[in-house]
Amino acid sequence: MPHAATRLVWDLPVRITHWLLVACVAGCWATHYAGVEWFHWHRRLGYAVLVLVAFRFVWGFAGTRHARFANFLRGPRAIVKYLRSGRETTGHNPLGALGVVAMLGLLGSQAATGLFANDEIMNAGPFYGWISPAMSNRLTSLHRANSDWLLALIALHVLAVGWYVFVRRRALVHAMFTGCKDERVVPVAQAISGSRLPLALLIVALLAGALALVVNSAPEATIALY
Repeated sequence: MPHAATRLVWDLPVRITHWLLVACVAGCWATHYAGVEWFHWHRRLGYAVLVLVAFRFVWGFAGTRHARFANFLRGPRAIVKYLRSGRETTGHNPLGALGVVAMLGLLGSQAATGLFANDEIMNAGPFYGWISPAMSNRLTSLHRANSDWLLALIALHVLAVGWYVFVRRRALVHAMFTGCKDERVVPVAQAISGSRLPLALLIVALLAGALALVVNSAPEATIALY
């Protein structure tokens, strides 16, 4: 693509959250298959995913223009119109917006069910002591099934990004690093001027503190093997 001037679209909190989720989810899968001795890291990464997803939901209401759900969530008519026109949008396109919500939903479900799950050997989530073993086993099954759905959605997301980058020549990956898009698709009135980073850090601190408080107040998890 020829060099062109750019305008800021994605704020820093959105970009950092995106790449931290990539790293944390990859770490969760790696530590799951690495063995029970890695469970404590699996748990910590799960906490990180939960905080990041919760932050992204909050940021969907308190964040900058293109981070807000009201800015990119659209109905069926808008999706059909986009598919027919194929015109590039400033922020998320109407179809990609559904992927964002689905991804956040599955990530949140995965992290939340992990709080109650167990490996039927010696490790359990921090909230195992609040429910019955039978309920924990059911949530563990959901945790495992949800991971397959999540993997399928991630694969679909990667394929979609690849199609936009290599077929339609859209610099989506570059934009998720820099936050900027070509000025030809970003009207001056739609560009953002800042990232509201102090507010984002405050929200993350409050969410992380709340999670730590609840986890520390939970009863000690002990798996009954017999």
